[in-house]
Amino acid sequence: MASPTRLHRRPFARLALPLGLGAAMALTACGGGSGGGGGGQLTGTLNGAGASFPSSIYQSWFQQLASTGLKVNYQSVGSGAGVRQFIAGTVDFGASDAPMDAEDLAKVSRGTVQVPMTAGAIAVAYNLPGCELKLTQAQVADVFLGKIKNFKELGCADQQINVVYRSDGSGTTYNFTNSLAAFSEAWKSGPGAGKAVAWPVGVGAKGNEGVAANLGQNRGSIGYVETSFVKGDLQAAAVQNKSGDFAKPDSENASKALAAIDLGPDLIGSDPNPSAGYPIVTFTWILLYKTGNGEKAEMLKKVFNTTLSEEFQSKAPTLGYVSLPAEVVTKAKAAVDSIGK
Repeated sequence: MASPTRLHRRPFARLALPLGLGAAMALTACGGGSGGGGGGQLTGTLNGAGASFPSSIYQSWFQQLASTGLKVNYQSVGSGAGVRQFIAGTVDFGASDAPMDAEDLAKVSRGTVQVPMTAGAIAVAYNLPGCELKLTQAQVADVFLGKIKNFKELGCADQQINVVYRSDGSGTTYNFTNSLAAFSEAWKSGPGAGKAVAWPVGVGAKGNEGVAANLGQNRGSIGYVETSFVKGDLQAAAVQNKSGDFAKPDSENASKALAAIDLGPDLIGSDPNPSAGYPIVTFTWILLYKTGNGEKAEMLKKVFNTTLSEEFQSKAPTLGYVSLPAEVVTKAKAAVDSIGK
């Protein structure tokens, strides 16, 4: 679920945090703290799972919260698995780069609140030092359709292209393939869009982490990842937008594109081909239960109102993400505060 003309590639801490599914986790509420950050101190543990797209910023945020006694274990398993665990009720919250559809929402008897938490660009990432890719929308689709097979067809050195895609059910794939479908009738009528599709060419890898690792180990590879995973030998292609301009997946260009998206009253809107900025962008959502949260309701409010705060949102660009617009933050906080015990 970026930076001006070049990507942020700053290192950051990644936590390997365990997720005890099905285990009873103790939560102690002290002093009657409230969801907005005021009141007494809340301590305890929450467990969540889902999208790998925002995992870098979530882990950074949750690490900072740990020092306050708010412990959040987050397992980066992909949007598809996160939604399944949320439906099963084995986590306190889920996370997805694609809003839940009506069929899945109907399976959650406790009701669902979908809260945009951060945003970012999906980079067309590749490993070919010395090559500066500038791709039309048709070229992006043709690479992943297997019609363009060599980097020399894109103006670079003679090097066979090896496509890498997500093998797991993924919100990143959902958003990327929706953009491919908007770019190309051949893609729309062929593989189509979804969290998992039948890729015409390439090899699969699990998670943004797995795709980035595969790309980094194999010269001539190309794939799609959230921009914070573009580092080392990897580069991000400039991609043509609907207006015909070419843009890199940096924070400035991602912000321009995201500003044009109307999230709507349910905060789940998207645009697979915006006319301004970098054209492959997405919000990413935290999934909360509307009811049945018990004592954990106040902790959930505290955690996610904190991550929506100006202090935490301001960290997004340094980690390769885009801070939410102020008007989106206001609506997102209201959504968080709507959950109950």
